This record gives sequence, C-alpha cells and structure tokens, in this order.
Amino acid sequence: MMANPLAGLAAARRNGSPYGITSICSAHALVIQTAIRRAVQDKETTLLIEATCNQVNQFGGYTGMTPDLFIAFVQEIASREGLEASRIIFGGDHLGPNPWRAEPAAQAMSKAEAMVTAYVWAGFSKIHLDASMGCAGEPAALDDETIAIRAARLAKAAEKAARARGGALPVYIIGTEVPAPGGVDHTISDLKPTEAAAARRTIDLHREIFAREGLAEAFGRVIAVVVQPGVEFGSQNVVAYRPQASKALTGLLDEELSLVYEAHSTDYQSRGALTALVGNGFPILKVGPGLTFALREALYGLDLIASEMVADYGDRSLARTMERVMLASPGHWHSHYHGSDASLYLQRHYSYSDRIRYYWSKPTAGVAVGRLREVLNGVAIPETLMRQFLPMVPAELGPAGDPETILHAAIGQVLADYDAACRGDAA
Repeated sequence: MMANPLAGLAAARRNGSPYGITSICSAHALVIQTAIRRAVQDKETTLLIEATCNQVNQFGGYTGMTPDLFIAFVQEIASREGLEASRIIFGGDHLGPNPWRAEPAAQAMSKAEAMVTAYVWAGFSKIHLDASMGCAGEPAALDDETIAIRAARLAKAAEKAARARGGALPVYIIGTEVPAPGGVDHTISDLKPTEAAAARRTIDLHREIFAREGLAEAFGRVIAVVVQPGVEFGSQNVVAYRPQASKALTGLLDEELSLVYEAHSTDYQSRGALTALVGNGFPILKVGPGLTFALREALYGLDLIASEMVADYGDRSLARTMERVMLASPGHWHSHYHGSDASLYLQRHYSYSDRIRYYWSKPTAGVAVGRLREVLNGVAIPETLMRQFLPMVPAELGPAGDPETILHAAIGQVLADYDAACRGDAA
C-alpha cells in the first residue's frame, strides 16, 4: 500500500521540499473517471476524492447517495478503469450541521453526529469538522469557542465510529473561517486573507477544548486548518491569489510544525497561483465547480458543433434542454443568482459558481447529453470547428470522432494544472 501523502505534508514543508495534493470535490461520474484515468497513468498518484455534507449524507443528500454508496460509486469506476482501491483517499467536507441549520442546534447537531458516524463507518478517513454556521435562532456566524466545542463533539462521534470499525484512525481538518461551499453569490471586489492572530486563536481553542474533552490524541491527528488565503470565486469573477497578502499566515506554520492549511475555492486559479499556494503552506487544493465548469464548456462546444454539422440535431438542443430543466426546478440556483432576466439566463449557463452542475443528473438532461454524444460519435470534427467552439481542447482530438475523449480532455486540462502545482511546477 502506498504511503498516505496527507501524513507528510507538514514535514515536507519543514524540509523545504513541499508537495501538494488535489482534492477532487465532485460527484460527477465523468469528472471522477477523468481523475481516476490520470491516476492510472501516473503510478505515483494517490487520489483524494471528497464528498460534502449537502451532497452526500445519511439521508442521501442532493445526489441521493449515502456515504457508503458514494464510496461504492467511486470504487466501481476505479475498478473498471484499473485503479487499485488502496490508491484512493476519501474525504468528508464541511461535515457538521449545515444541511439542517434551519433546525434548532440540538436537533441539527444530533443529525451531524449521525452523519459523521456514517462517513467514518463507510471508510472516509479525512474528516473536515465544520460547525461554523449558526442554527435556528442563532447568529449566522458563531463565536470561535462554540464552533470548537461543537467540532470536538463531532470528533468524539468520529473517534467512536473509527475505533468500533477498526483500521486506521481518521485525520482531521479544522477551521472557523470557512469559505462558502461552491463559491459566493456576488461579485467580489476585495478579499482579505485570514489574520494570523485569528488562525492562532482557532488552533489554540480547538487544542484546548479537544484536550478538555479527552480528545488530545485525536487533536494530534489534525493535519490542516481551513483559512482564507485570499482566493475565491463568485458568480461572475475570480479573485487571484496574492502570496504577499498571506505572508503572516504562512509564518504561523513555522510555529505549528505539524500543521498546514487547506485551501478551499481554488477553482479557476492559474497554475502559477496554485503552485504558489502549495509552496506557501496551502498544499491541499480543493477544486469542484471548476471541473464541472470545464465539462459544461466542452458539452456546450459539442452542442454548437452538432448544431452546425448534424442536419436534424436542432439549434443548440442541449443548451435549450438545460434551460428548461433549470427553470422547471429553480431550487439550486434561484437564491444564488441575482439581476435581470437576461443576467439570470447568463448566470444559469455560464456562471463560475456553475450551479448547472446540480442538473446534469436529471433524467431529461441525461437524455440530452446522451443524444449529443450519439449524434457526434464517429463524426470527424474539422479542426476549424474545434478552434471555433472548443479552443481549450487540442484540435487534433476532433477528427477522432469520440465526444467522450474530448470531454475527458477538457476536464483533464484543469487537473493538469493542479498536478503540476502539486509537483511545484509553475511553468
């Protein structure tokens, strides 16, 4: 079995040879398949795949998958592609009361404990404890001590499940300044990194409260803290990483030698920015919407190509279908996108927040994607059309007449930047 790369992140930074690991935060089969195929080609890669509390929980989440079903789903793809199960680490992201925050805290936390237990029993070994949100009747943002007390309560449930299950005990991620899952819902004009003093207080409070609750040994398996490094994306813009702005945060790691930072919302950052994040103490790079955004770009490019090349396909059949699907079930986008009807239309289809990703699993969407792939299967796409509608994909893939190859290539190009950054290659 390969060594767990999460265990060596802090030591590698101390030794002056930092490396990173990409956290794949997506439940889309094509995204996961692309990541697995790349891992098969690179024999040294350990794959980190994460599920979030809203996406996967004991009630099924929005994917309809419980934690054990999610692992089975990923492992089935891995088995088909020839990747050993031992080369996949499963992580649980934002595990806490967030899915039930409209309920009283006692009720929401009880459900959160059951969720953490289900994750650990299923085989998730990287657990992000996130109790940062207020529940019914509480402030939206809780004080640091309350967050740490609730995180310890969740850790206790995880420890109990892990010891009953047997095998390796989980590693933990903590943090009270947690970026919004999936990006924010507005244009961002200014973004300040977490103050080093605030990060220090988070670490100290968690260490103290974990010890008080008999969890000192578990705290020794906290490997990273979620902070705001100064990267984020909104519906229509991206804030690029500025290394100098997070210099004080990086300096704190020189005092906390067993810890690194986990960088959320790194989607759409440049290869150079991702490499700088790894080098500056943010080696866990989480990406999700950026991958399905690339998938959507490729699907819509193929949709335009089919509109030009296939006589009875129709005009942008896939995009028109997705518009109908999103309008029929607006729950995943209506509170996140704002503005005029014209602006809402553009955001539904092209937003960096990529909330269209919630709709690809709808049966009508699946039929439309299947038809698109079918009509272009075996069709030689001219290089000129590839340049026009899929400029991000190597033009030579067009003549292959294989839409699946094009879709995997689009996702793979995003992952290539992450792989390079994790190796320290900014070029």
